[in-house]
Amino acid sequence: MKQIIALGGGGFSMEPENLLLDQYIVNQVDKEKPNVCFIPTASGDSESYIERFYEAYKKLSATPTHLSLFSPNWGESLEPFILQQDIIYVGGGSSRNLLTLWKEWGLDHLLLKAYEQGTVLAGISAGGICWFQEGVTDSGGPTYREISALGILQGSFCPHYEGDAKRRPAYHRLLQEQRIKGGYGVDDSVALHFIDEQLHQVVASVDGKKAFYATNSEGKTEERVITPLFLGNR
Repeated sequence: MKQIIALGGGGFSMEPENLLLDQYIVNQVDKEKPNVCFIPTASGDSESYIERFYEAYKKLSATPTHLSLFSPNWGESLEPFILQQDIIYVGGGSSRNLLTLWKEWGLDHLLLKAYEQGTVLAGISAGGICWFQEGVTDSGGPTYREISALGILQGSFCPHYEGDAKRRPAYHRLLQEQRIKGGYGVDDSVALHFIDEQLHQVVASVDGKKAFYATNSEGKTEERVITPLFLGNR
């Protein structure tokens, strides 16, 4: 079984007192304390971001570690370090920098190999975009634009869909101009869970949050609301 969990926002970095999405990710591995590796490339290995990850995941039933491409910390070989992880969690930041550095280090291919072997891939914002064919990003300049990503999942991904007032209109414009494929607009506190590249479940850590499936229809954007399962009810 191959799994990807893409967060529009939320999780430990935005909701440190509400770890429902993080616990959901950990629960997908049938292991007492799964190895969880945080990859903070998109933030330039922000020290405070890394510290928040450890602080959160030490509260969960997990064994946390992180991967640095700026100060390599994996020993002699990157591949065995990646392949021993049960969960890879990619942080937010610059999608462009993330994808460029991954390609330079060959990490993109290693993550695909890990995925094929059953490692759960997860991430927030840029860390959600990276698994799709395309995404909506502001890492290429002052305006939102499309970016090509790894393409494990079909279509596009737009995080912070209602939390960022500029993001949704930008996604609509890109769809209408046929610069981006149809896909998912995902609000903060919401995550898409894919199994074998098919959408399995949509979950939320805050009740009332939503996700959308958006497409271009004759120059107009059509949206279908996806109501998540609120994890607080479980």
